[in-house]
Amino acid sequence: FAAVLEDGKVITWGDPAYGGDITSVEALQRSQRSQVRKIQATDAAFAALTADATVVAWGDPKFGGDARKVQDELVDVQEIQSTSGAF
Repeated sequence: FAAVLEDGKVITWGDPAYGGDITSVEALQRSQRSQVRKIQATDAAFAALTADATVVAWGDPKFGGDARKVQDELVDVQEIQSTSGAF
């Protein structure tokens, strides 16, 4: 599970293999001071849209939890949509 708090911080809980580990989002918030605006989920991953219109993903890479291949393209993002296994 994942929740966006009023201040833009994200908390997660549950199985780390299914997105319960938020390490990548915490690192993003510390380094860029970005606030998360929205979260979308697949069956085993999450993607967060930040206030600076970038995206960070975490969870099982087979379900979209690794966005490194497209990270350079994830700028000026307005919305994220998901299916059960991809973003």
